[in-house]
Amino acid sequence: MKKFTYRGKTIEELKEMDIRDFMKLVPSRSRRTLLHGFSDSQKALLKKIDLAIKGTRKKPVKTHCRDMIVLPKMLGLTIQIHNGKEFYPVLIELEMLGMRLGEFSMTRRKVEHSAPGLGATKSSGAVTAR
Repeated sequence: MKKFTYRGKTIEELKEMDIRDFMKLVPSRSRRTLLHGFSDSQKALLKKIDLAIKGTRKKPVKTHCRDMIVLPKMLGLTIQIHNGKEFYPVLIELEMLGMRLGEFSMTRRKVEHSAPGLGATKSSGAVTAR
């Protein structure tokens, strides 16, 4: 069985890696975002993640910060990401590295309509309501 790696690095190597070294592996859009530094909400999320890794945080990690880049220290955690209505739990895996959290919590659903109601069409006017 082939062991999955991210750009030639194993999970152990990625978790020990500094953010500066990790920036060299991610695509340019993610690299530029990490180069600008973290916003206040992203820093707060990273504190929650650090507490969850240590085991001192009992609550699940919830966030509205959908623009956060998935970092190696997040691997294996379940983060609840807000989609505008509710928090959607997402297990962070190796394939998600370098992507944004918002990509895994969809904000729009497929619209499913039922049958048309009474008076919706010309022919439904002849039908009597009970």
